Amino acid sequence: MEDRTALAQAYSDVVNGRRSIRGYKPDPVPKSLIVEILELAMRSPSSLNTQPWNFYVVTGEPLTRIRAGNTQRNLERIPHTREFRSMENYDGVHRERQVGVAKQLFGAMGIERDDKPKRKDWVLRGFRQFDAPACIVVTYDRVLVGSDIAPFDCGAVATAIVNASWSRGLGCVINSQGIMHSAVVRAEAGIADDQTIMICIAIGWPDESFPANAVVSTRKAVEEAATFVGFDD
Repeated sequence: MEDRTALAQAYSDVVNGRRSIRGYKPDPVPKSLIVEILELAMRSPSSLNTQPWNFYVVTGEPLTRIRAGNTQRNLERIPHTREFRSMENYDGVHRERQVGVAKQLFGAMGIERDDKPKRKDWVLRGFRQFDAPACIVVTYDRVLVGSDIAPFDCGAVATAIVNASWSRGLGCVINSQGIMHSAVVRAEAGIADDQTIMICIAIGWPDESFPANAVVSTRKAVEEAATFVGFDD
C-alpha cells in the first residue's frame, strides 16, 4: 500500500506541477532522453490498439529553417496550410478562457495592451516554437483522415509526452502555430506523404528566469465540468 501511495503522490506531483514552458535554455536535449520519453508516452491507450501516432523529432539546422520559413510566411500574410483543423475564432466562455491566460502571460512578461511591438514579438515566438532546442511533430496515418478517433488518440499521446517530459526535468508546450505552414515543416522534417501533421510540441530545459514560465493557468472546477449519475451523495 505504501508503494501505491508513493506512486500516486509522484503522479500527482507531475500533473499538478507541470506548466506550459515558453522560455528555454539553449542546451540541447539528448536523443536518448527523448527516446525514453516517447517510450513512456507510447503506453497511452488508443482505440482498438491502433496506435496511429508517429513522431518527427527535429533539432539543429532543420528546426532553424522551419522557424524561419514559418515566421516569414506569417509576416507575408500567406494563408496557413495547417493540416489538422482548428477553431479559427472562439466565442463565449472559451474566448474568456483564452483571453484569461493571455492576460496572465502578458502580465508576467510586462507587455502592455497598447505595446504592439512586444505583442507582435510574442505572437512570433509561437511561430518560432518558442525558440525551444527541439520539437516533436506529431503525425497520424493519412488513411485515418476523416476519423475523429485517430486525432483523439494523438491528443492522449501528446498529453503523455508533456507529462513524461516534466517527470524528467524537461518542459514542453503544445503548439499549433509552429506547424501552421505544413509545406515548410514537411520539407525540413522529411515528413512522409502518408502522414497527416497534427501538432507540434516544443521541448527543452526550462529557463526559470523567463517570467511566463511561472504562469499557471486556471482550471474550471470539477463541479462545473462533471455530471455524476447514480451516486448516493
